[in-house]
Amino acid sequence: MARMKQITDREGLNGEQQAVFDSIAGGARGGVRGPHSILLHRAEVAAPLDKLGAYLRYECAIPERQRELAILVVAASWQAEYEWFAHAPLAAKAGIAQEVIDAVGRRETPEFEREDDALVHRFAQELLETKQVSGTTYGLVEGLFGAAAVIDLVALLGYYTTIAMVLNAFEVAPPEALDYPWSNQEGRGPLFP
Repeated sequence: MARMKQITDREGLNGEQQAVFDSIAGGARGGVRGPHSILLHRAEVAAPLDKLGAYLRYECAIPERQRELAILVVAASWQAEYEWFAHAPLAAKAGIAQEVIDAVGRRETPEFEREDDALVHRFAQELLETKQVSGTTYGLVEGLFGAAAVIDLVALLGYYTTIAMVLNAFEVAPPEALDYPWSNQEGRGPLFP
């Protein structure tokens, strides 16, 4: 059970919260759940994050396939169960092989069939694990996607890190239990039994 009441309907919300709720529910997400159900307690935080998240998830210069892959790298890094629950199926639907998804979840480097997938994974892993990106990796990603896309990729990783932190700090569990790739690794188990 989440540490804070999850807001899933408009009842009891003030005007500003209702406006943000309507924006989230009426947008591409199609409803308020997960991290947004917590963030709505602070409309001042929820509104700009919703706008940024909608851009990064649906419109940014990184193709959908690589966006979902990058999100999974963040989810695995933070062991964010809800984020994994929401995005692993989207990654599969975007064409990422299940073996790759599982390896990303175990924080291993998968054998990629596509260079663009391998580069986005490498960039995300470097930034999340070492807190920087090597010149070689940066140059390859910029050469493939362009400078604007590199900004979008960094923002995507930062946004989903924020979402993972919200999910974990407030113990927002997914609606159903799954066997997460990191669950069978030594010293790693479900965060919310």
